[in-house]
Amino acid sequence: MNFTTTELVDIVKSHALTHYNDGGWDVVVECYDDTMIADVIGKARTPNGAIRKFAPLIDVWSDRQADAINSAF
Repeated sequence: MNFTTTELVDIVKSHALTHYNDGGWDVVVECYDDTMIADVIGKARTPNGAIRKFAPLIDVWSDRQADAINSAF
C-alpha cells in the first residue's frame, strides 16, 4: 500500500514524538517542519521507508548528543 506524502509526514512526526528521547529524534520534533520532513522522505512511499530515510541524520545527532554529554564532565 502506498501512502501520500502528507500521511508519511504525519507518521514520521508521530514516530519522532514517540521516540523523542531515543537518539536524535528530538531534533526532528523541535526543528523540522512538514516541508523539511517531506524533503527528507523524498520518494519513499511506506512508513518504514520514510522513517529509514532519517536514519543517517538520527545517527549523527545521536552521536553529537552523546559527545556533548560525555564532554560535560
